[in-house]
Amino acid sequence: MNYANIKTCDIANGVGVRISLFVSGCTHHCPGCFNAVAQDFQYGKPFTRETEDLLLAELGKAYIAGLTLLGGEPFEPENQRALLPFVRRVRAECAGKTVWAFSGYTWEELTGKSRARCEVTDALLSLVDVLVDGEFVEAQKDISLRFRGSANQRIIDVPASREAGKIVLWNG
Repeated sequence: MNYANIKTCDIANGVGVRISLFVSGCTHHCPGCFNAVAQDFQYGKPFTRETEDLLLAELGKAYIAGLTLLGGEPFEPENQRALLPFVRRVRAECAGKTVWAFSGYTWEELTGKSRARCEVTDALLSLVDVLVDGEFVEAQKDISLRFRGSANQRIIDVPASREAGKIVLWNG
């Protein structure tokens, strides 16, 4: 997997000051995408153990609330396979930090039958606290929305949704 960008002091993509990892590769190709350059799976730099170590060091800072995964598309199957071992490290080495993920796939696509589902989807979702789901829809763009680009997107409390067996919206 490649990554397009890392932000070590991001306040726009989740609650608190966050480390944001923008992965490369996305098959959605949403018109008006804010990060179209990251749609190319070959764009950016290789995601290596050294990259993981850098991110974990940044996550260790007391003022950092957590990690945010975006892109590109973190839930493209090839990206999920690369992210799962890293997010497991985050959970093991950075207690108390939250994990947010932004995906053009909907909850229904990630938990049901779709091109996004692969052998690691459930495991990766089990490590995510909050999922912002749904493709960006330019006709529904609304800059007043918190943590979303368009009105169709939802902010989902993943642990509560998994426990309830249905979508539970995040109300933070």
